[in-house]
Amino acid sequence: MRKILSQSLFLGLITAATPAFAIDNAVVTRVDAGHVAVEWKDADPVSVFVSSSPKADVKKAEVVAKADRTGRVVVPYAATDRRYFILRDHGDKSVLHVAERVLPLEQGSNFRDAGGYAGAGGKHVAWGRIFRSGAMPLLTELDYTTLEKLKIMTIVDLRSTDERMIAPNMLDDRTGATFISNDYSLKGLMSGYGKGDGEFAYRGMDQFLKPQLKQVFRAMLRDEGAVMYHCSAGQDRTGITTGLILSALGVDRATILKDYHLSTELRRPQFEMPPLDPADWPGNPIVPYYVASMKKPGGPKAEPLFTAKGNSHLAQFFEMVDKDYGSVDAYLDKELGVGPQQIAQLRALYLE
Repeated sequence: MRKILSQSLFLGLITAATPAFAIDNAVVTRVDAGHVAVEWKDADPVSVFVSSSPKADVKKAEVVAKADRTGRVVVPYAATDRRYFILRDHGDKSVLHVAERVLPLEQGSNFRDAGGYAGAGGKHVAWGRIFRSGAMPLLTELDYTTLEKLKIMTIVDLRSTDERMIAPNMLDDRTGATFISNDYSLKGLMSGYGKGDGEFAYRGMDQFLKPQLKQVFRAMLRDEGAVMYHCSAGQDRTGITTGLILSALGVDRATILKDYHLSTELRRPQFEMPPLDPADWPGNPIVPYYVASMKKPGGPKAEPLFTAKGNSHLAQFFEMVDKDYGSVDAYLDKELGVGPQQIAQLRALYLE
C-alpha cells in the first residue's frame, strides 16, 4: 500500500509540475473582404486581442474574444487594413502573436509576411518586420493604400537591371522607403539556370546573390523599420534570401522548406509583369521569356519548385551550402559578414 501511495504521489507531483499545453497551430485566414478567421488549438480557454501594431501587448490591444474554448473566432477586418492578433492562454498564461500571412492585394503576387515561425530559444519570428514578394508593377491604388500601412522603411530589389527596367518598383516612391538594388545583367543568371537535368538549379547562387544578400542583412541589422525584399516571382532569389534569414533566426529547415513551397500557390504571375511589346525592348533577355509565357493557354502559371526527380530546389541549395561551407551559419559568416555577433543581434531584433 505504501508503495502504491508513493507512486500516486509521484505521478501527482509530475502532473502538477507539467504546464498545460501552450497555444498551437494558430493561423489567421481570410474569410471574405471584410472578415478573417483566427484559429488555434489549445486545451485551455484563450482570449484574443487585436491591434494595428505588431508590437502591441494585451494591455494596449482591443479584446475580440474572452476565454474562448471553440478554437475559432471570426473578426471584422477590412482587406485594406493590417491587423495583428494576440492570443493569451488562460492555463499557462503564455502569449502568442499571429497575423494574416498573405496580404490580400488586388494585383500583387506572393506578397507575404515572414513572421510567426518558431525560431531559436523558444521564440517566434516577429510579425510585421520582414516582408517578401514578387514584382509589383501592376499594384492598384487600393493596394498602395494597404502597403503604405506596413511602415516599410527599406526595400531591397533582388532583380537584375533588365527586369527593373521593364517592371519598375514604385512602392518606395509611395511610401518614402529607402530603395536598394545592385545592377547586374540577367544574362549571367540565366546562363546556367535550367541547364542539364534540372538538378541543383541554384548552383552558384551563393556567390551570384552575395551583393543583394549583404544588402538585405545590413538593412535588417540597421533596424530602421520593416524590411521588404523581392525578385520577379518572389520564389527563387526571394526564396533563397528568406531561407537564409529564417536559418539565421533559428527556424528549422522543414519549416523553411514548407514556407518556400508556398510560393507555388501564392503566386499570381499575371500581375508580375506589365504587357510587353518586344519591339520596345530590343536585346532585353527577359522579354522573350515573358512574352512566350503570356501566350501560353491560360496565361503564365506558377510551376512547382521541384526538379523532375521530385527534389526541392531550395533543399538542394542548402545541400550545396552545407557541403561547400559546412553549414549555413558558416556561409553567412564567411561570405556575407553575418557572424555569431550579427546572428545574436538579428535574433534579439526579430524574435519575440
